[in-house]
Amino acid sequence: MVFSRPVRLWLLPNAALLAVLPLWGILRYPHLPSRIPQHLGSDGVDAWTERSIGSAFALVFVYIGVTVLLTACAELALRVTPQAELPKEATSFGHGLASSSLNRPRTRASALGTARALLVLNACTGISLLIGCGVLWRSTADREVPGWLFAAMLLPLLAGTAGTVAAAIRDRRAPAN
Repeated sequence: MVFSRPVRLWLLPNAALLAVLPLWGILRYPHLPSRIPQHLGSDGVDAWTERSIGSAFALVFVYIGVTVLLTACAELALRVTPQAELPKEATSFGHGLASSSLNRPRTRASALGTARALLVLNACTGISLLIGCGVLWRSTADREVPGWLFAAMLLPLLAGTAGTVAAAIRDRRAPAN
């Protein structure tokens, strides 16, 4: 799939994270202990698993999947016809729903804002998973994890989600004409 110019530009941080995460993991893998963290709880690591490619790179695989999904959503947001460009008599495939009730961006500008917000959310997800990989790829099998780490992983996700919600709210408040 060839991405539109706005998506390509905003994919750069995501592409950098997609390059850094596996490279860092490949460099760290030989130095990992035989058991690595599987789950982090409020008291630190509360589940362990044997080291394997699947367990060591689980967060990388998750990020690849999230990147594919959110990039596709961003691209689709740009490709759908905005409400402002629909003919006045247009209705949805539902029985007679007015064009104002269609689930689509109001304008091209709001579609671009939504696409950007989704790609920023993806980059924020990558930053959170990068922090998680820091815990996963430690050289020692230590149960203790600093308490601030949970907040450090959560803050980028909350920021990206807030931006996406703000873009959706802006879109719904913008006039369609």
